[in-house]
Amino acid sequence: MRTFSLRGHVALVTGGSRGIGAAIVKALGEAGCSVAVNYRERAAEADALAKEIVKAGGRAIAVGADVSKPDAVTAMVQRASSELGPIDILVNNAGIAIVRGVEDLTEADFDQTMLVNLKSAFLCTQAVLPGMRAKQWGRIVNISSGAARGAGAIGPHYNASKAGIEGLTRGYAARLVKEGITVNAVAPSLIETDMMKGEPQLVSRIPLGRFGQPEEVAKAVMMLIDNPYMTGQTIAMSGGMAFN
Repeated sequence: MRTFSLRGHVALVTGGSRGIGAAIVKALGEAGCSVAVNYRERAAEADALAKEIVKAGGRAIAVGADVSKPDAVTAMVQRASSELGPIDILVNNAGIAIVRGVEDLTEADFDQTMLVNLKSAFLCTQAVLPGMRAKQWGRIVNISSGAARGAGAIGPHYNASKAGIEGLTRGYAARLVKEGITVNAVAPSLIETDMMKGEPQLVSRIPLGRFGQPEEVAKAVMMLIDNPYMTGQTIAMSGGMAFN
């Protein structure tokens, strides 16, 4: 996917080793951006993505960190900044989907979902903001979900975490708009990733007749990075599905 130039910029993509995160990493690399590819467990995949960018003449590193933990986030941002330069593009993509019915949902499920899906975005944003403010330029894109405004298929804990992401997006956007920093979200529904494997019946819910592709989500992320006038918004990507 060819796009505008981001040479001279440094991005951090959390959960960047596969799926939507990997597609975003590739798009950023193709635009000339230096990229820190965050992963928690999939070191080989993250390292392969970084090497692919380097082989093409760009700059990238793989950085392991549990982004739900403050110390790990601090260390990750320090390493990325040291090796690539100050981070001025952040894509908060890390997330988990613990599928539970209401009767089976536990407090531990709820807490873990909030930590990984919501608190991580807060921690990473807080960590990169000083550098963005110093530069008076920054782009933050949070990956939400159609579940933020609809019933979804995963559970109310997941709905709540993604609704929180959109609230976080609007709150930061309103407070950073005069400092050259935009904050937006992309809310995909039923994208063809590992999460959707074994769920072909869900295609029937999509008016377009197919799952979305990670690369299509990446295109929306890149559009937001390129648009200095758009902030505090959520782009829904649902193939025509209503939120119900």
